[in-house]
Amino acid sequence: MKDLILVINAGSSSIKFQLFEAAAADPIMLYKGQIDGIYVDPVFVAKDAADNKIANEKLPADKPKGHDTSLHHILNWLKDKTEGGKISAIGHRVVHGGTKFSEPVLITPEVVKELEALIPLAPLHEPHNIAPIKILGELLPGVPQVACFDTAFHTTQPELFQLYALPYEFSQKEGIRRYGFHGLSYAYIASVLPQLDPKAAKGCTVVAHLGNGSSMSALKDCKCQATTMGFTALDGLPMGTRSGSIDAGVILHCMNHLKMDAKQIEDLLYKKSGLLGMSGISSDMRELHASTEPRAKAAVDFFSHRISREAASLAAAMEGFDALVFTAGIGENDDIVRADVCKQLEWLGVEIDLEANAKRSGEPRKISTANSKIAVWIIPTNEEIMIARAAVKNVA
Repeated sequence: MKDLILVINAGSSSIKFQLFEAAAADPIMLYKGQIDGIYVDPVFVAKDAADNKIANEKLPADKPKGHDTSLHHILNWLKDKTEGGKISAIGHRVVHGGTKFSEPVLITPEVVKELEALIPLAPLHEPHNIAPIKILGELLPGVPQVACFDTAFHTTQPELFQLYALPYEFSQKEGIRRYGFHGLSYAYIASVLPQLDPKAAKGCTVVAHLGNGSSMSALKDCKCQATTMGFTALDGLPMGTRSGSIDAGVILHCMNHLKMDAKQIEDLLYKKSGLLGMSGISSDMRELHASTEPRAKAAVDFFSHRISREAASLAAAMEGFDALVFTAGIGENDDIVRADVCKQLEWLGVEIDLEANAKRSGEPRKISTANSKIAVWIIPTNEEIMIARAAVKNVA
């Protein structure tokens, strides 16, 4: 009987999953999919390993809506597809690991309690990461589960780089420090970089994880040296609907003069800002590129400008850099943004082949010219394989 690894990435309104076969060399992806709108109008979509859509259906209207029903549906669907196999481990993406969890961990009741204690650090994400752990513990009793943390990769940052200029006790007692996120994506890039570009892997690399949520990190010898996100996933670059870095005085102004409460400010910064807020049109980069509205172009230009500024800042944290890597949805697919960012970094010796940059491919590829002082790469990320590998390793 084949051992199967189920990978779960749960949010407040969606659950993404992938199913892997635990092969000897490396886990092999068999199926992937997601359920969106789990508390409103749940829709289930699944694809095979070749990316062919093999399911697209609404969940029964007479069933309760929520994580429980959605996970039931996923397990039942997978059961029909995996005769001769059994789920031997489950890996979960967990946004926050605090200061304690610097690597994946086998889930126990004690670990769950420790994760629940971290909810104040990520109240919009952590509860929805924990819920499937509890539900699957009941649906598949005895199947080991492993938590993989978005913050773990960044624990190698120097202590100085993790601090804020706040009173000492805020960091030591309250846990207010720079954690960084998207760590599973950066861990994947670090795992493949030695084969693709040994010089960059041993040296200094700036990685730009650009998508609806965006961040950048400085990798020195494939370990995190600095990152743009901080205490929350709101910091750093502007994103689809998130503001990115903002003067704290703006928040005080919203409170004191615009009379906005905490919930209104949270909604503003997380859901109404970023590309959507600046453009007034969309959070989707494709729609912004297609628009003739000046505000759409301004939003795109601001996004590229902030990336180039952060790239230079991260290079300074490493005292130089050897490579620039683009990854995630925008990073992998948007040649316009890549070209604009690299144009702004020409003074650092970045030079790309525009024809190579414009080509689409699902494979890692180098787009810098032979004369470029900085190697520029597009490397598709794969957070799920990192979770599957961690699950196999931790239950072996």
